[in-house]
Amino acid sequence: MAMRRGSSGAGLHRNRGGGSRLPVALLVLFTVFVPFVVFVHRGLHLIPTIDGNEIPLGSSRQNMDWRERLAVQHVKSLLPKEVIDVIVANTPDMDPLSLDSFIKSNLSASWKIIGSETMPEIYVTSESNKKSVNIKQVTAKGRGSNLSDDHSQLIDTPAKQARRKLRDKRLEKRTAELVQRDDEAIVKLENAAIEHSKYVDTAYLGKYSIWKKENENDNSDSTVRLMRDQIIMAKVYLSIAKAKNKLDLHQALQIRIKATQHSLGEATTDADLHHSAAGNIKSMGEVLSKAREHLYDCKTVTGTLRAMLQTADEQVRSLKKQSTFLSQLAAKTLPNGIHCLSLRLTIDYYLLPPEKRVFPKTENLEKPNLYHYALFSDNVLAASVVVNSTILNAKDPSKHVFHLVTDKLNFGAMKMWFLLNPPGKATINVENVDEFKWLNSSYCPVLKQLESAAMKEYYYHHTSALATGSGNLKYRNPKYLSMLNHLRFYLPEVYPKLDKILFLDDDIVVQKDLTLLWSVDLRGKVNGAVETCGESFHRFDKYLNFSNPLIAKNFDPNACGWAYGMNIFDLKEWKTKNITGIYHRWQSQNEERVLWKLGTLPPGLITFYRLTHPLEKSWHVLGLGYNPSIDRSEIEKAAVVHYNGNMKPWLELAMTKYRSYWTKYIKYDHPYLRNCNLRE
Repeated sequence: MAMRRGSSGAGLHRNRGGGSRLPVALLVLFTVFVPFVVFVHRGLHLIPTIDGNEIPLGSSRQNMDWRERLAVQHVKSLLPKEVIDVIVANTPDMDPLSLDSFIKSNLSASWKIIGSETMPEIYVTSESNKKSVNIKQVTAKGRGSNLSDDHSQLIDTPAKQARRKLRDKRLEKRTAELVQRDDEAIVKLENAAIEHSKYVDTAYLGKYSIWKKENENDNSDSTVRLMRDQIIMAKVYLSIAKAKNKLDLHQALQIRIKATQHSLGEATTDADLHHSAAGNIKSMGEVLSKAREHLYDCKTVTGTLRAMLQTADEQVRSLKKQSTFLSQLAAKTLPNGIHCLSLRLTIDYYLLPPEKRVFPKTENLEKPNLYHYALFSDNVLAASVVVNSTILNAKDPSKHVFHLVTDKLNFGAMKMWFLLNPPGKATINVENVDEFKWLNSSYCPVLKQLESAAMKEYYYHHTSALATGSGNLKYRNPKYLSMLNHLRFYLPEVYPKLDKILFLDDDIVVQKDLTLLWSVDLRGKVNGAVETCGESFHRFDKYLNFSNPLIAKNFDPNACGWAYGMNIFDLKEWKTKNITGIYHRWQSQNEERVLWKLGTLPPGLITFYRLTHPLEKSWHVLGLGYNPSIDRSEIEKAAVVHYNGNMKPWLELAMTKYRSYWTKYIKYDHPYLRNCNLRE
């Protein structure tokens, strides 16, 4: 017994002394793979299949080789690289290629340690169609082992095969559907991209971003903005330096502000800056840094900036009022060229002998079966466009009669122009409003109000208001008191023998034949006009003072307004309903301007209230004198386009996009126009 222990101990000692670590590797293998061997013993009896059909096996030895190869493959995949390196390093004459046999031998040993050698017996039932395989695993009894495992038999029946084929077919069908759906989605995306590319402006291709215009000229005004910011902060510190009696800083800031302003000039982009800008920015930065070091106080700087903001806001309001006045003045002032034309025509008219100052076909002036137009203007060029555009678009010009009324100052010029440029076969006549003896202050409320001292003070002696831009200067223009504007309320008195007449403003252009307007059924109304209530500011409450009970009691604030400029008037109904009397009554009650401001539209809305028949919109398109967003197709379909607003087509401030509709009816090669430098 002692000898056996000694030999055992010596053997153990020899193993340690020899430096072999193989038992350690075996211990690792046994520890890691005992569970795996059990798994192989009990579970590795399934045979791989191809396309759902079992592969028939040969003899039991072949079955065993297959099982061993599969086990070795799994063992190698589970072994860490460090373990494999230890086995190879501590096993003499072992290379990586002989590792498989080493693992196989140790697997056999591990099976013996378990206590039984288990050999799965695989029974393969081979039929001609190879439909099923019956696998049985026999449990061997080991020494000292009372374990017995019952393993179920796996049987692949025809029913299972049929179900498997159905599952495979469903899977293939589903895969095909998904692939087709993906293809359809890709086609849709491609088609959408092609359609989108059609609307991309080719002018932008190749740029960084077609949506960001600022990328075309990055930070084009960054230096300009920096200089302006420096000036603002310098002014803040300038005020603080003066308050704190820092005279040296005050003087330095003044010098830098003046230099920077001179360098900045009127520049709006960096490219416009003077070459000294970079040096001024650096010098200003140094002074501002010094000022911040000695003067900065958050509360003081904030208060100074607030005061500067309030001052700037007041200046903006004042300049805005002055700008409004100047724009009104520009809109109501006759350009030099047209003034020159009027003077030359007037001189030449009074040089004519009296017998040559008469228009032909005067007998047509009172024939009610012809198409009569009323035009009241003091602008020769504008009146000529109205007449020319009407005649050129008329189907039968010989049936059209024009009644022009102007003031004493422009009477000779207006008459001379149409004597030199007669409107073809049409009839024309020019009259002087100052020769209407019935139109006097005892009959006309406007003329009577003009004689009052208060009215003269309001409209003619407001120098301080003009200088400061105070009040609503739009209504302080004496031209609103001109009888040429108010003569439209006296049409039956001016043309007593006519039944219908078409009133035209001198800032319109006729684009189609207008004869159908005389056949429009006004349904007992006096005035035929296009309504302008598409927007809220064209309703009655925007023109009349509804805080006055007299207005609030008689009119609807939401009633639709309508346009003056092209109106067909039934003069018979006018006389029957005493329209001129209604106008006189309301005009007399507005002597103190408490019902409406001056102008002709508010009294027109009142006078023809519920007496106006709406015309089709295409007869009269408005806004070419103030609205830049009128659709071009709407303009071209209109019978009459109206340049109502301040931007008249004969002024330099006219909108260029609309001016061609007016200038096409002017012959700029006319000698009078050339001599007065009137050009398109």
